[in-house]
Amino acid sequence: MEKEVILQYLPMYREALLLTLKIGWQGVFLAFIFGLLCALVRHMKIPVLRGVVTGYIELFRNTPLLVQLFFLYFALPKIGIRLSPEFCGSLGLGLLGGAYMAETFRSGLESVAPIQEESALSLGMTPLQAFRHVILPQAFTASVAGIVANVIFLLKETSVFSVISLMDLMFTAKDLIGMYAKTMECLTLLVVFYLIMLLPVSLLGSVLERRLRHAEFGT
Repeated sequence: MEKEVILQYLPMYREALLLTLKIGWQGVFLAFIFGLLCALVRHMKIPVLRGVVTGYIELFRNTPLLVQLFFLYFALPKIGIRLSPEFCGSLGLGLLGGAYMAETFRSGLESVAPIQEESALSLGMTPLQAFRHVILPQAFTASVAGIVANVIFLLKETSVFSVISLMDLMFTAKDLIGMYAKTMECLTLLVVFYLIMLLPVSLLGSVLERRLRHAEFGT
């Protein structure tokens, strides 16, 4: 392994990391919003929307992100809808992640005992206030492990963005390998930069989960 080659490629990987992080976290934010909205619809048992949400979850949980990106980037222009590669990546990741987040939030909401909501309503809270101040905080605490796992999963899924010409980490590695055949150096840098991107999330999630567990049950 040539040290000079690694030092030469570092700036390109750094730029690719910044782009990957930007699109990845945009997708995570969208996934969080989509997932929470879908979980609310299912929790409140809204008749028509509940069926739509169920269909959305099943569709995106059971199709690969690669296929979804192909549809957004190559199929939608056929009907006049053109998305930039960056927006397409964020939206695709958000739609995929929203389906997984919805199930995570749903399980968290179901873990809250019904007596909690009944008690809040008996104290004069409106259903919205009860949900916001009583149910949601407990559901979030129960969902932290699943949320962190979903975030890590979504950030790893950014590795397929190269198919829509985004110069992410995977695209950069494949491009450099194709041009200079420095496979060992390129793949080593790829592993290192994915660790830089994902390891802090994993460690932060573990710390947050422990703190929330201690806050709920004590030390």
